[in-house]
Parts: sequence; C-alpha cells; structure tokens
Amino acid sequence: MGILETLGLRAKAAASDPKTETETVRKIAAALDRLEPERARYLAAFAFLLGRVALADMGISAEETLAMERIVAEKGDLPEAQAVMVVQMAKTQSILFGGVENFLVTREFKDIASREHKIALLHCLFAVSSADRSISSAEETTIRKIASELMLDHADYVEVKSAYRDHLATLRKPESSNGAPRA
Repeated sequence: MGILETLGLRAKAAASDPKTETETVRKIAAALDRLEPERARYLAAFAFLLGRVALADMGISAEETLAMERIVAEKGDLPEAQAVMVVQMAKTQSILFGGVENFLVTREFKDIASREHKIALLHCLFAVSSADRSISSAEETTIRKIASELMLDHADYVEVKSAYRDHLATLRKPESSNGAPRA
C-alpha cells in the first residue's frame, strides 16, 4: 500500500477520473503527498511536461534542470528541496516512459487545467527550452505538439513563441568557424 492509500488520498484522486490519471502522474503526485490530491496531480503533470520539452533534443542540460526547479518551486509554491525532488522524478519518468506517457500526461493536464494555466504552461515550456539560450527545432516542435494536444489555438502558440524569438535556433544566423555570426 502506497502513501496516498495510507492517507486515504488515492481514492479521492482516482475518483476524479481513474481512466485519465497515468502511472507517471501518480508516482510524481505521491511525492507531493502533503498537498491536496488535485493540486499534486496538476503539479505532477506540469513537471512532467517541462521534462518532456527539456528532453526533446535528447538531453536535459543543467540550465534546463535549474529552470525547471525554479519554475516548479514558483508555480507550485513548493520549498526548493521538494521542487528539486519533483523535477528529478519528472525527468526520470520522462526518460524512462516518455514515449508511452507523453500524450497521456498531456491529455490529463488538458483535462485538469484551465485555459489560463495552459497558456502559462506554454510560457514555462519556452522558458525551460530557452534556459541554455537556444531553443532547438526539436524543442520547438515538441512545444507546438503539446500546444496542439492541449487544444490551444495556433494564435496562442504564436503569441507565446514570439516572446522567445531571440532564442529560436531556426531564426539564428549560422556561425562561422570562429564562432562569429556569418554576414
């Protein structure tokens, strides 16, 4: 029996919609066992999606990890240590089960988040992917896919993306062999 069951929270969380709650979200939410089950579920999905974007280019940089920790602490109103733990779990789940869970977790987030929360998530996804000063085309594609899976309008995506245009790798001038931008 897990901690949520012991505290009588598993039944409440599962009762919200047992068909849409994924194992990934349950594992991360269990680490947030002192929070209300719905809030823990929301933060678990939120953190996983941050990890999904960070991993899009096949690696999660130290800068991306720090950005994820800061964002989860701020948005989740969590102590730093707890945010670090949630991010580590989200990264691990994304690495191990991302291919299977990506769409399922995004669908779950779509079902529990308001439109404003989805737009805020989009900003956070771009913030994580730009933490290393460059948003790769793989990260940009993943963010666009998440926006689509969340049923956000293309105009919403474009509006948020425009705030990060200076970091888009696809819009940068190629560098010469000495590291300077080509003319």
